[in-house]
Amino acid sequence: MILAIIAIALGSILILWIALLFYSPGISESFLDKQGNQLAGSISEKIFITIGGVQQGMFIKSKNKENPVLLYLHGGLPDYYLTRKYPTGLEDYFTVVWWEQRGFGLSYNAKIATESNNLNQMISDTKEITNYLRTRFGQYKIYLMGRSGGSFIGIHAAARAPELYHAYIGVGQMSNQLQSEKMAYEYMLKKFRDAGDRKLVRKLEASPVNDYIPYEYLKLRDQAMHRLGIGTTRDMSSVITGMFIPSLVCREYTLKEKFNLWRGKAQSGVHPLWDEMITTDLSQQVNKVNIPVYFFHGIYDYTVSYPLAKKYFEALNAPLKGFYTFEQSAHSPMFEEPDRVRKIMLTNILTGTNTLSDK
Repeated sequence: MILAIIAIALGSILILWIALLFYSPGISESFLDKQGNQLAGSISEKIFITIGGVQQGMFIKSKNKENPVLLYLHGGLPDYYLTRKYPTGLEDYFTVVWWEQRGFGLSYNAKIATESNNLNQMISDTKEITNYLRTRFGQYKIYLMGRSGGSFIGIHAAARAPELYHAYIGVGQMSNQLQSEKMAYEYMLKKFRDAGDRKLVRKLEASPVNDYIPYEYLKLRDQAMHRLGIGTTRDMSSVITGMFIPSLVCREYTLKEKFNLWRGKAQSGVHPLWDEMITTDLSQQVNKVNIPVYFFHGIYDYTVSYPLAKKYFEALNAPLKGFYTFEQSAHSPMFEEPDRVRKIMLTNILTGTNTLSDK
């Protein structure tokens, strides 16, 4: 009986391993025309280049590589793989560069010094990859989009090197993250108390967010947020079904790259960059950007506070500004309301206007 159980378990593991290998060829999928041939003028690459002395990877996607370049800075986890379930359609109008930053995803390497993941180095990396893209695609300036933690890096880069960018777009824009975490903690504690979820209430009460963020709270945070629909997307109730499993079936990563995706995520909380994010009030540090600035923010976003982002936006000095509230979104408007994002990108951002922004 015991041998039979062991045999079944080993067989199941083998089947799972074979399935994962099948879903992990690690080859970037091309855009195809109606005849099944690669779409003329398109680009679909997974490439690696040296940035800041470290090999870093990215996906470059565009149905027309002559389109304006949009460099995307992810947050605590590279999220290109989510475009299979939540297509953005941005590749129709932009050459979208899904760069996976040092220490994350395609750019994960255990030999990278943890201390190199700091703000100044990440800004330097951003400028370096920007110049690579400007040269490669023959564009004097490109567009810069940062989401969540990427918005912390992005707005610094835009403020320090405005000559490189047409505009900056902050999605789930950070402002004062310690205050944001306090607000999220109090909101979740009340919600779970009201729901009678004593187990989660006990866990939250054991790791209160005050003047610092306990490690035990960070371990609990994503699970709690997704259960309330205030995490990655409004409809994503579980990190496992909403993020982990989709990452495993994305065919454009190898199995090792998928493993590294989550290794990088697990280590993100020990980077100096996280400490800088938590201790910084951006309204005091970056209060002026000399290019157009646009904020996209979901009203259900508690990963990064919606009201604090609005407050920061109002205090920010820029030649042109636009704040866009997404009524059906949590932390990922470009995944949750992609049609509206594309409309804003085409109607306002490419034209340097703000006619669709909140009044």
